[in-house]
Amino acid sequence: MFRNIASDGFVFSDPRSPGDVSRDSKPGCIIAAPSFPASTPGIDQDYVFHWVRDGAVAAMEVAKAGMPVRPGGTVQTLNDYVQFADLCHSNAQPPLTKGHACFEISGEPRPWSEQNDGPALQTITILAAYDQLDVATRKQAVDLVNANVAYLLGVYEGPTTNLWEEHSGYSFFARSAQLRCFEEIQASTVAGIDKPAGLRPAVDWLRQALAEHWDGNRYVSVLADPGGGARPSPQNPVVSGYDPNIDIVQAALYGALPVTDTGLLATAAQLRSQWEEGGTAFYPINKSDKDQFGIGPMFGRYPEDSYDGDTAHPVRGGHPWALSTCNVAELHYRLAAEIKAGNSVPRDNLSAPFFAQSGIDTSTPPAAAAAALTATGDAMVMAVIHHSDHLELSEQFDGTTGYQRSVRNLTWSYAACLSAMRARAEAV
Repeated sequence: MFRNIASDGFVFSDPRSPGDVSRDSKPGCIIAAPSFPASTPGIDQDYVFHWVRDGAVAAMEVAKAGMPVRPGGTVQTLNDYVQFADLCHSNAQPPLTKGHACFEISGEPRPWSEQNDGPALQTITILAAYDQLDVATRKQAVDLVNANVAYLLGVYEGPTTNLWEEHSGYSFFARSAQLRCFEEIQASTVAGIDKPAGLRPAVDWLRQALAEHWDGNRYVSVLADPGGGARPSPQNPVVSGYDPNIDIVQAALYGALPVTDTGLLATAAQLRSQWEEGGTAFYPINKSDKDQFGIGPMFGRYPEDSYDGDTAHPVRGGHPWALSTCNVAELHYRLAAEIKAGNSVPRDNLSAPFFAQSGIDTSTPPAAAAAALTATGDAMVMAVIHHSDHLELSEQFDGTTGYQRSVRNLTWSYAACLSAMRARAEAV
């Protein structure tokens, strides 16, 4: 993962302008991957850019890693990250918004969409990293956090481009990330953090909005914007074939949705079943892995996904993603930790199918349930490791052969694996 984080001595060049030092990376830039078409046969996508969301997810792992510190107890990588994030924020001038999602490695805006999960996740990461920043960067961090919150308070009720950058609407993931951001701001003891009067109403509104994504069977990923100020309905989703969507699980890991929410667990059970044998989006590699090695399953994004790094040649059904699989494993680990702490299994009619996938029923004691969930998560992570290239992770695995495909060395793949391992350490 660190090979994708720029410093003053580790510099990326823009593959579109080799030799132009003005376009070189600034310290703290976190690229999505070092992969671009000329370096990766079979893809037509350039990932040598800084996405606000992906950068925050990766920087969180740096903040949680217990990195070696400089004199004064600071971590230079985190100082660099905050400074680069602030540069990007400053460069996002109208007609762009402060939710602009993607930047050049030099910090200039890349023509892209506005995505209001990014400022929320960036704020959460900066709060986690604050104690590891130097004095000057702490002031910069507080100012950036306050600016992010002020921006989000003006847009949280509106639609945004969703996590997968494919549709605009009312995003469950964005709302969950915003809710966690506002809750952490309310609880923060960092000097200088503003706590506007609008925080409490925003928290209450977002909690209600998340509940409105429930369609009686699962959480819907994106609701359409009906216009005219009317509230959206789960019976009016943006697009068919988009649910169940892995971003609901991610809304629990990176946002405020509790891992004990039985609607979340019902959705997660449907996610798993659609990619196992007999499912609507079955990956043959999942059956092979189970039969030969007792590992898996691996997870994709949503049932009718067609992206594999080459938009000119879409593949119907998509493929498993390393980050999706590690995210679902982490859900199991976090839930195991909650069960151990509370000595109670959140099993009801909604969550029963999820627990049944790990062999847990009404007679299973909490300790045994926690152990079973941990074992389920381990099998998923072992599938990722088994199909990795000596622990190097691309974005996806082929759904039939298991070989890696799409862009290579995806930063979020590593961050998701590290996050899952942190969660596992708390579960056992």
